[in-house]
Amino acid sequence: MRYLLGIDIGTSGTKTLVCDEKGKVLGTAVAEHPISAPKPGWSEQRPEDWWNAVCAATKAVLKKAKVKAAEVGGIGLSGQMHGSVFLGDGVKALRPALLWNDQRTAEQCAEIQSKAGGREALIDLVANPALTGFTAPKILWVRQHEPRVYEKTRHILLPKDYIRFRMTGEYATEVSDASGTLLLDVVNRQWSEKLLGLLGIDRMLMPRLYESPEVTGRLNREAAKEMGLVEGIQVVGGAGDQAAGAVGNGIVRSGIVSATLGTSGVVFAHSDSPTRDPKGRVHTMCHAVPGKWCVFGCMLSAGGSFQWFRNRLGTAEVAEAKRKKVDPYELLVEKAKEAPAGSEGLFFLPYLTGERCPYPDPCARGGWIGLTARSDRPAMIRSLMEGVTFGMRDALEIMKEMGIPITEVRASGGGARSDFWRQMQADIYQLPVVVTNASEGPAYGVALLAGVGTGVWASVEEACAACIKRVKRVTPKKKAAGEYERYYGVYRKLYGDLRERFGEMAALAG
Repeated sequence: MRYLLGIDIGTSGTKTLVCDEKGKVLGTAVAEHPISAPKPGWSEQRPEDWWNAVCAATKAVLKKAKVKAAEVGGIGLSGQMHGSVFLGDGVKALRPALLWNDQRTAEQCAEIQSKAGGREALIDLVANPALTGFTAPKILWVRQHEPRVYEKTRHILLPKDYIRFRMTGEYATEVSDASGTLLLDVVNRQWSEKLLGLLGIDRMLMPRLYESPEVTGRLNREAAKEMGLVEGIQVVGGAGDQAAGAVGNGIVRSGIVSATLGTSGVVFAHSDSPTRDPKGRVHTMCHAVPGKWCVFGCMLSAGGSFQWFRNRLGTAEVAEAKRKKVDPYELLVEKAKEAPAGSEGLFFLPYLTGERCPYPDPCARGGWIGLTARSDRPAMIRSLMEGVTFGMRDALEIMKEMGIPITEVRASGGGARSDFWRQMQADIYQLPVVVTNASEGPAYGVALLAGVGTGVWASVEEACAACIKRVKRVTPKKKAAGEYERYYGVYRKLYGDLRERFGEMAALAG
């Protein structure tokens, strides 16, 4: 039996996973890497740290899974999207990579929109508006502010594709991750020669394009030695983390949508055609399924809001959890259960790091609205969970406007592990919420893609059908769903009421 290796280069660490040809996970491992913020709003990492983490985590997972190096038959790569690695002719990056959550490029976004002929014209070209997180504005920023670096640049790669280069020597990417550069003609699945020309970016700086399950190269001798593998293993295109996570959860046909509550919150839908939101509130990109597309919305502080509460205001629960040897989130959820649905009119706005979907606004701010003398700790915790879930519903509502069918929501991330939060999601979304047997996210998705590329399965759909099964299904409770419908009507008006004030708050903070 051959084994499949999935590698996911995340923001805080790299995860590796080994599964067999039936999709059974035999082991996982994680190696952390640091992140730096040289200035407020900046976010950078050293690509060399990713490579060191990949090597460490690969050796660790092989040992944990008790798999010999010679038994690995294929490798899939996933990673954080949008990051920019600037390379000369060697393996060392010319500067630290600018990451997806770097906010320095507002001026460059305006420049891109202007040169494209306006927001609508830009969406026509590449299916998405210009956002600070995307790759194209980062390229312009480096060209304008670090011209010597740009002059030396011969290749621009995304995070997982830098790892591919170190593994195979190939400058390659695939269409799902390339969609997040803002330089891909998403409809035709090729680089947008027109936008590259308008921005004055040399097409030769961009890597060769593949579909996600296609083999892009083979592991070379030097990389094999550093990773603890053998030379010649096939490496497939893989996928950006959102598309990879969707494959890992079986989101490969119409009607099934995923709702992932991690640090960010992502609602992801499969689409048989390149359906675009003319307002640019959600992203349309190429899926990891060849010839298919996806639509997804990303709110920046979903589980991140809950994490903030735990770290800043949950010290009592953290201490108690340590004594009881349980997860502090379990204790916080127990507190939330003491409050009624709707938290008696207390609303939490989850815009702790600005917002992306449905409001691309770096100035948006979080907070509680509706505090009264009756408001207590359970109400504050429950309203936070409700506010995050309302924010996820925002993306679902946009998808419905676009005519995307939604019959089932598959929950993953922290929100999927809590029975209470799963029921809250079903009630707020007014849709069945399902949990599958697959919980390993992008690393599992690209391991399946590696299986497709190396002949274990004939297609991505076949791989998912063989390996991913429903294990739990929660249906909406009529009374709670009706109550939440009333509260959601108020929630979705609050950003518009406060938008101008948010800008003023951001200006005050400098």
